[in-house]
Amino acid sequence: MNTKLLNSLRFPLAALIAFSLVRCGENKAAVIPPADEPIPVKLQPVTSDNEGRVLQYSGLIASNSEARLSFKIGGIISRIYVKEGDHVVAGQLLATLDLTEINAQVQQASQNAEKAQRDENRINNLYRDTVASLEQVQNTHTQTTVASEALRIARFNQQYAQIRAASSGTILHKLMNEGEYASAGTAVLEFNGADENDWVVRFGVSDKDWAVLHRGDKAAVTIDAYPDQRFTGRVTKLAEGADASGGTYAVEVTVLPAGHKLAPGLFCTLQLQPPGKQSLTFIPISALAEGDGRTGFVYTLNADKRSVKKIPVHIAFLQGDRIAVNSGLERVQEVITDGVGYLTEKSVVKLIANPDSLTK
Repeated sequence: MNTKLLNSLRFPLAALIAFSLVRCGENKAAVIPPADEPIPVKLQPVTSDNEGRVLQYSGLIASNSEARLSFKIGGIISRIYVKEGDHVVAGQLLATLDLTEINAQVQQASQNAEKAQRDENRINNLYRDTVASLEQVQNTHTQTTVASEALRIARFNQQYAQIRAASSGTILHKLMNEGEYASAGTAVLEFNGADENDWVVRFGVSDKDWAVLHRGDKAAVTIDAYPDQRFTGRVTKLAEGADASGGTYAVEVTVLPAGHKLAPGLFCTLQLQPPGKQSLTFIPISALAEGDGRTGFVYTLNADKRSVKKIPVHIAFLQGDRIAVNSGLERVQEVITDGVGYLTEKSVVKLIANPDSLTK
């Protein structure tokens, strides 16, 4: 699955043009006429509405509790108690190292601590008999403290010579097998938590989209695995700075599973609608003749109903089969849709009645 982010404000206009040409090719009125005949065209009205801006992106489902589990110290893996796909509960033992060397280190540290304590007791007795000096008392006390801390470290390493589940979840991958040497910090298991409210989608947005987004904004999420189900999401994280490599701003949306089974890696699309509305002009997507970035071009009929005028427009965003336009159509009531792919500013056209308009 292609993980490239789909920014609706930078949707490839060439693809939109191709789509409109296909639409034209499906209509008999859009058949290319001979060079000496007018080009048949149809009109669609330009509409205005107060609507909020809709941002469309895509990404992959992930979990905030994903973790790569490892041992704190190196050693030979003695047992791995789980397989890929196993469900585990918090505190469950997942894997352990061979404890032969580790237990020996604990025993050695314990003996050193006992010896240091005996030495300190003997020096204290000699000091009370004025045989040992204060410096000797202080030195033996330091040695006892050091030996005690070394024992505590050995016991801590012994405790973390095993891997336990920090929470309930699922084992995604087993990266090492029994008998292999695992270095300290080397991942042995990949784990995913089972918290229903822990599923997220992470993606990058442009600076202009980042400026209108806020934490808590709602999102409509469509997951390819459930094409007929619409999931609810909410913006939970919004980066305060741009990513150094891509120049985008990281956004995280938390997705509610609504009782459905989710898994890391599921592809989804998101529609974000920041608060606030603005007055916008809408035209059919098939009216777009060409474009580059946020600038596009449409055609409308002149007063003689035979010649056309090419008008530049500034595209705000896409919404379904409509394009929201910021400027360019202030005094335009209708735009050409069918046949637009064959027009130039010198074209002669013939207007074909729209069946939908005849029924009204």
